[in-house]
Amino acid sequence: MAVTVRYIVADVDAAILFYERALGFTVEMNRSPGFAALSKGDLRLLLNRPGAGGAGQSVTDGSSPAPGGWNRIQIETADLATTVARLKSEGHLFRSDIIRGNGGSQILIDDPSGNPIELFEPAQQ
Repeated sequence: MAVTVRYIVADVDAAILFYERALGFTVEMNRSPGFAALSKGDLRLLLNRPGAGGAGQSVTDGSSPAPGGWNRIQIETADLATTVARLKSEGHLFRSDIIRGNGGSQILIDDPSGNPIELFEPAQQ
């Protein structure tokens, strides 16, 4: 079963490059500058620029969609340290260092619009 997530981004083209090159997503549809649909495994990621299409429009109370926040998608990786080293060498921005917990290790990387993605390595059993 595929899951679809929508992120509001400031620049659809910059977001496409980030998700495609840094995180291995495939571009399914590119209607830049307002919209794109990408996929990775069972995840379908929709990217909308504020003001573009229905999802980018202001709502009844006047508030408008904007990038950023703390809700996020999680992408599992087998070797978090190596993945983080590669992404840092490419100049990508992280919100923290690697955090280790009971379930594994994680780090938050921001896309070009400031939307967080959690990179996660499960704890070894």
